Amino acid sequence: MAEGGPAVLCQVLSGTGGVGKTQLAAHHARTAWQAGAVDLLVWVTATSRDAVLSAYAEAAVTVTDPDDPQCAGLDDPERAAVRFLAWAQSTDRRWLIVLDDVSDPAHLNGTDGRGDLWPPARPNGRTVVTTRRRDAALPGHLIDVGLFTEGEAVGYLKAKLAAQGRHDDPGQVEELARDLGHLPLALAQAVTYLLDLHLDCVTYRVRLADRARTLPDLVPEDSGLPDAHRATVAATWSLSTEHADRLRPAGLARPMLHLVALLDPNGIPATVLTSPTALVYLTEHRTPDGGTAPDVPLRAVGVDDAADALRCLHRLSLVDHTPNTPHQEVRVHNLVQRATREALRPAARDKAARTCADALYEAWPEVERDTALGQVLRANTAALTAHAADALWQPDGHPVLFHTGNSLGLTGLVTAARAYFQDLHTTAHQKLGPDHRDTLTARHYLAYWRGEAGDVAGAVTASADVLADRLRVLGPDHPDTLSARQNFAYWKGAGMAGDVAGAVTAFADLVADSLRVLGPDHPETLTARHNLAHWRGMAGDVAGAAAATADVLADRLRVLGPDHPETLAARHNVAYWRGMAGDVAGAVTAFADVLADRLRVLGPDHPETLAARHNVAYWRGEAGDVAGAVTAFADLLADSLRVLGPEHSATMVTQDYLAHWREQADGASGGVR
Repeated sequence: MAEGGPAVLCQVLSGTGGVGKTQLAAHHARTAWQAGAVDLLVWVTATSRDAVLSAYAEAAVTVTDPDDPQCAGLDDPERAAVRFLAWAQSTDRRWLIVLDDVSDPAHLNGTDGRGDLWPPARPNGRTVVTTRRRDAALPGHLIDVGLFTEGEAVGYLKAKLAAQGRHDDPGQVEELARDLGHLPLALAQAVTYLLDLHLDCVTYRVRLADRARTLPDLVPEDSGLPDAHRATVAATWSLSTEHADRLRPAGLARPMLHLVALLDPNGIPATVLTSPTALVYLTEHRTPDGGTAPDVPLRAVGVDDAADALRCLHRLSLVDHTPNTPHQEVRVHNLVQRATREALRPAARDKAARTCADALYEAWPEVERDTALGQVLRANTAALTAHAADALWQPDGHPVLFHTGNSLGLTGLVTAARAYFQDLHTTAHQKLGPDHRDTLTARHYLAYWRGEAGDVAGAVTASADVLADRLRVLGPDHPDTLSARQNFAYWKGAGMAGDVAGAVTAFADLVADSLRVLGPDHPETLTARHNLAHWRGMAGDVAGAAAATADVLADRLRVLGPDHPETLAARHNVAYWRGMAGDVAGAVTAFADVLADRLRVLGPDHPETLAARHNVAYWRGEAGDVAGAVTAFADLLADSLRVLGPEHSATMVTQDYLAHWREQADGASGGVR
């Protein structure tokens, strides 16, 4: 505020409830008064037009000579306000008017025949406005009042504790500040509460984390609020929500906040909150009396309406809506979320949670090309699970739970995927029982990612157990049972001591049953054929593998299209068997083409793109370009370390091949492979 200088006649302190706007304005006003910088200081609690008129009327009496004939009209607030503003416009005296907590700029606007109540712009006058609003129509210089920094929050807590002779564990003080999101109002009320009850920071944090306790249970009662606070943390935002809900499109801000409250506070993709499922929820849960006549049905909410609802929440500083921020357009304070969730009845919260799960699943791209988007969607699923886990298991496990784990693995985070499905299986077993289809599905994926993480023997055993239980529970022709057979056959042939012949036999039987049960064009049938071709080649029938893979490629092109990841995988294998059959130059060209399309479709960091780069490098070396192979493997290793990490099997294989081709380049005989 001080940096504004004398040229700034009106300053607007804007921010969410609880960041200390009123305290900043009061400090500024007190400092100016004590320094003799103003002759008249007017403090207005501007929550309504009537409140502003009343304050202006009192000020009019103060600045008007009792003997002035115009005093006779000062008993009318409207006339008194006009009189005061006219004085402010004409006087040479220095004045400062603080309009605190402007809930609606329209209260001060001169519309519908009412007088304008904004103070005049005069070189000898200053106006300070505090508001939760961020409307473009607000006058003056906007100053965004944010949260405390971590240092400010920790320093505040330590000072308050030290004033009472308390010196709590510094690490716990820092964690408490983080738990409260560095919000000044929450910090003040929390430290007052724990001092009143003689709690240490550890005990208070345990209570704060206890979902059975609500925010009002964790702050002082109204009579004991510190620093002249007018409301508790939760009540502070309740009024903001009411105001936002009255803005056009009326009645949508509140249900939109219900969805936002269940997702990741650090960033929510707008595509989730404007998905078809979210739009249906907003239509069905629009706040009644939203400005539409009772006999006029509300139209279905559209994407633009949902985006406008986000802007309403932004205008009241309940969320930060920045449309140009990729994948994280909506951010919100975690305590705003908690207060919103606690205001919902359990059934309403569960309905909102299932809507969020559906919306996340809808927003997830079929091909996860953008790794940043995948990470954001996984973070939002994790937040949703933390806030409403039970709702995602009613009546069954929601598909987004399984999709999240596979997203981890397909991004290359195979160890994380294995750990995720271990936890998911435990939860499914507890909530649904051991023989529920979703419990078996969690075990199925756990076995798969166990193998991808390097434990091939464990994957063989686990996938065999899943297959036995699916046969018992679901029967031999259930699609899940066929999928379990596919998983078991794959891991049976994998590894250094794999049963390749057994894998060929198992996949041949699976192809026959898949053709009978699912049909020739089903993706699972095509996958079984693709795997059968692979293991035929691994068993020594290179020509047969090449021909069979080419047939699978033709069918995948027809059924799935040229850019489907499974089609690209078939092209990848066609190139491999081409090279193994002796056409090294053809393999180099084919892998280069596959790499170009995987870069375009999957992106540069996708594990399958990295695999294509690996094969391009390898076959370049086999074609005689040893220096090119060394360069390509060195570049690939750097990216594999960055994307997959040093312990991923693909990274370690790349290290081996780089060593091999470096030895070849040095003219050494032999090598690692």
